[in-house]
Amino acid sequence: MGAITVGVKHKGKKYDVELEPSSTGEDFKLQLYSLTGVEPDRQKVLIKGGQLKDDAIISELGLKNGQQLMMLGTASEDGTFARPTEKIKFVEDMTEAEAAQQVGATPAGLVNLGNTCYLNSTLQVLKSIPELQENLVNYNAPSSSGSLGLMPGANVDLTNQLRNLYKAMSQTQEGYEPHAFISALRVAFPQFAERSKSGAGFAQQDAEEAWSQIIAQLRQKINLKDGGDNSKAVSFIDKYMAGEFTTTLECEDPQARDLGEEPKSFKESFLKLNCHIDSSTNHLRDGIMNGMTEKIEKRSDVLDRDTTYNKQSRISHLPKYLTVHFVRFFWRRDVQKKAKIMRKVTFPQELDAIEFCTDELKKALIPVRDKVREIRKDEEDIERARKKRKRNHTVEDGDITGSFGASDADRKKKEEKEKKDGKKTSKSADGDVQMGEGETYKTDAEFEAEKEASLLAAKKELHALINPELLKNDGANQSGLYELRGVVTHQGASADSGHYTAYVKKTAPVDPKTGKKGEEDGNWWWFNDDKVSEVTPDKIDGLSGGGESHSALILLYKAIPLPSAEGITE
Repeated sequence: MGAITVGVKHKGKKYDVELEPSSTGEDFKLQLYSLTGVEPDRQKVLIKGGQLKDDAIISELGLKNGQQLMMLGTASEDGTFARPTEKIKFVEDMTEAEAAQQVGATPAGLVNLGNTCYLNSTLQVLKSIPELQENLVNYNAPSSSGSLGLMPGANVDLTNQLRNLYKAMSQTQEGYEPHAFISALRVAFPQFAERSKSGAGFAQQDAEEAWSQIIAQLRQKINLKDGGDNSKAVSFIDKYMAGEFTTTLECEDPQARDLGEEPKSFKESFLKLNCHIDSSTNHLRDGIMNGMTEKIEKRSDVLDRDTTYNKQSRISHLPKYLTVHFVRFFWRRDVQKKAKIMRKVTFPQELDAIEFCTDELKKALIPVRDKVREIRKDEEDIERARKKRKRNHTVEDGDITGSFGASDADRKKKEEKEKKDGKKTSKSADGDVQMGEGETYKTDAEFEAEKEASLLAAKKELHALINPELLKNDGANQSGLYELRGVVTHQGASADSGHYTAYVKKTAPVDPKTGKKGEEDGNWWWFNDDKVSEVTPDKIDGLSGGGESHSALILLYKAIPLPSAEGITE
């Protein structure tokens, strides 16, 4: 099918528009915008069966050469074109920094400076936290850093170096050499300055240790005002990345209980959940539960000796960003190095953390989680119905459809068939089919409006279900559900060797002029040092281990964004 030309009438004028079969309704509206000056979102193009949708495919609308259409709508001002306020600049004319900041630009990788892949992968996943980026930009390094817990006399601020590094990375699409940051890290933490035993240069290090040390420094240095002008400053890490356990300690020895020793309960913060791996661990859930129940040796005051206690922890606060560490490395005395547990342990791209929580937190989270799932199902049903109507744009035998594209011959044939069957067929004002003697069926538009109204009501109900304390804390998870945003992987059999890489989920593109977010495509960036490539979500599912291939070591989860409803007031 070749291009067709249709006529479009608007305010007494007629415009001829040439359409490619593969183009969309949105493309059609953009052509009309260039002719009439009416913005696409203010246009109403009337075609058979209703109004032109942006996602409609021209070849599926049944349009014919010379067909006449009507367009309604007026321009936002006087309908005339305004000259762009900024000069249009093409990519080839942009500076490196300008090109790096365009929508869809490939992010910068980090050059391996000799066994520094453990650090490169850690830095890439931490960079994926937008709140961290925002606060680093505003960070002002103190004039003297001698009191930072670094080596005596060292004027090094690791947080300042991280800010400078991320700024430099945002201005290029090439591999960047992080010399200044890694030098600062080795001064701050001499363990990362260890020399390789097998040759020249520095030794390979554990990415989890680098992650923990960087987080510890950020915890000390980046503070936020948690409220009004007189509010107390809170650490960025404590607000967004620290959770809280409620822990119970109970002595196993019956003699201690007989002497009146009661179980003790206390709260403690955590910066990561450990996934402990043993012969029965197959899924992330198993490993986390293993880490939350353990036996420890400690002194009993009533027995006046060491004895065994059962320690059980449950989460009483879930942070917005949840770090999970697969405890895969352990010390082998026979070979004097860290060995790796190769066992395959699967993990979800959406994590429901409610089962790890205290009963009190469960009570606050479960209604919100369940409502989120209900809304998702309704949204899927609406989208499925729209796609079905789009596919059924022609009339099939025995099936009446009020959608786009049914030809006059098809409609006439259908009506003749129904007359023979003794049925009465009529049409509503918007072209949808009504049937039966005195019986009227809802139009597609009415049905869709009802579903959308019901969905809006559900979203408002969701908002009302959120616990008031959680609602005012933007650093907390309000539903118990997390989406996976970053993964640090390790390839090899030992922490002292092998190779680390990082996977970071692509964020939704943002229109620089309107600030509106687009849709995420679900793909991921794979950072293999300075080599950056795009991969599909199924690649992430293959990182569960089971050998020396790439297996997940650190997972970064983010609280899911809750569905929003327009018109809600707090």
